Amino acid sequence: MSDAAVNKPRIALLGVPIEIGASQAGTLMGPAALRTAGIARLLEELEFTVEDHGDLARPNVVADGPAPANAKYYDEVKSWVRVLSEQAFAIASSGAIPIFMGGDHSLSMGSVNGVARYWQQMNRPLFVMWLDAHADYNTPATTLTGNMHGMSAAFLCGEPGLDQLLGNQVRASITPDHLDLFGIRSIDPLEKKLVHERRIAIADMRAIDEHGVAVLIRRVIERVKAKNGVLHLSFDVDFLDPGVAPGVGTTVPGGATYREAHLIMELLHDSGIVRSVDIVELNPFLDERGRTARAMVELLGSLFGLQITDRRTPTNAMLQGR
Repeated sequence: MSDAAVNKPRIALLGVPIEIGASQAGTLMGPAALRTAGIARLLEELEFTVEDHGDLARPNVVADGPAPANAKYYDEVKSWVRVLSEQAFAIASSGAIPIFMGGDHSLSMGSVNGVARYWQQMNRPLFVMWLDAHADYNTPATTLTGNMHGMSAAFLCGEPGLDQLLGNQVRASITPDHLDLFGIRSIDPLEKKLVHERRIAIADMRAIDEHGVAVLIRRVIERVKAKNGVLHLSFDVDFLDPGVAPGVGTTVPGGATYREAHLIMELLHDSGIVRSVDIVELNPFLDERGRTARAMVELLGSLFGLQITDRRTPTNAMLQGR
């Protein structure tokens, strides 16, 4: 094996075919759709070594205590989250950049927890950018639906209500000031109150319309770099406008355009701070001939260095390891 091959940066793909945390079936097919759309091939063309870990097997349901009220399919989601958290920690510890292919957004309770646990051991703060039409900052006490994909961000910030979700595993919470909600355009009343109380950074679609994505993304990048932090990107397909990405069960009109999304990905690539990614809520059953899956793969390409023309940009830290 040549030195060049040995020194290639590594990306680890892991499929998480969970759909029980959402209200509509179909996201379990998301990982297969991303593979069919060529995610591994594109990343290899960008000079990454791609390790596909396959899909997590559906775990045995663990019922080791009473389920909270207003948390649908709690035991099923809990079982997925526990397995995924351990796997995420192991992949991050290996030095690879993990891409978690979902699956509904409840998977982030496991993926981000495992990654955060690793970075805490490395003494570097983890920030999370939540590209999403929804804040996902509900708790069992505030939710209107009981769907656990709408509680992910709140759980990751240490909010109460799902305290036994990880069992004996470490709960590596981030602080609310390390979460950025980006592209939000749908939020429940009690959820909105909680987000404001925690003073969580929000760039809703009005802010994006007024200031543009470049200004707002650069603010996030500056905050992360000022703390010598790393960024986990949790990308919900419904961040995009339904006209761009119809293959999602929770469409909300007025989302990001294709061009805006590519600019976000390119700016994040230039920054070199992204060290893990979720792609969630892709529902091939609702898609149009793979259109949404192809768009997500193209956006991931921009995140990892694909450009139409060469630009002079800062050296990407992802290409230099840690």
